[in-house]
Amino acid sequence: MPHIEISAYIIFLAFICEYVDSSIGMGYGTTLTPLLLLLGYNPLQVVPAVLLSELITGLSAGFAHHKFNNVNLKFGSVDFKIAAVLASGSILGTVTAVLVALNLPARFVKIYIGCLVLAMGILILSTLGRVFKFSWNKITGIGLIAAFNKGISGGGYGPVVTSGQILSGVHSKNAIGITSLAEGLTCVIGVIAYLIFTNHTIEWTIAPSLILGAVLSVPFAAYTVKKIDGTKLRLIIGIGTLILGALTLGKIFL
Repeated sequence: MPHIEISAYIIFLAFICEYVDSSIGMGYGTTLTPLLLLLGYNPLQVVPAVLLSELITGLSAGFAHHKFNNVNLKFGSVDFKIAAVLASGSILGTVTAVLVALNLPARFVKIYIGCLVLAMGILILSTLGRVFKFSWNKITGIGLIAAFNKGISGGGYGPVVTSGQILSGVHSKNAIGITSLAEGLTCVIGVIAYLIFTNHTIEWTIAPSLILGAVLSVPFAAYTVKKIDGTKLRLIIGIGTLILGALTLGKIFL
């Protein structure tokens, strides 16, 4: 019988991180994974549990954003098609990432994620007044890179997918809702890949607390997005991406 832990402080951390994630399209795994590692949990306790919780909350958040009219995720809509393209890259990107994560020093992984996220933040902030032409090629490339990030570290998906969509011509509110759905679908592949390829027994100790805290935050985040002006939201996304990238690198070199 696997050991299950219900922890108030993990529920609280998951609530805050998922609220931020579902409000600006990033920050759950990227923030929560290092926090849990600092609390003494090992990577094979943290990353699969984060992926499992984000699988559930990503799909829930996509539904909530659709209900609040932040995005149109009806089958056949443009937003749904974008989410499907992003998620389809998850098979190759995530499986490759899991294999790399099990064989690559964690420091290299963190440097890669930090540099990429920081660069995306700089791009968003330096192009605030610019309207981009929509590109399916960009969307496909973003999906592959972001899925690789998610599988390798449990985070780094939202900052790339959300900011990448904006740089590909998608409106900021739509990008957040699309990211939630695509991330949930991507995490399905990530969880399966860890179950198949890891040589160790995965401990799901903290998964229930993560799921509970994250799910509770979803309706609050969807309502927040509904009320925020799209231009301001794009600025917040740019700043958030920049900060996450800088913090990731700062933890390595400082």
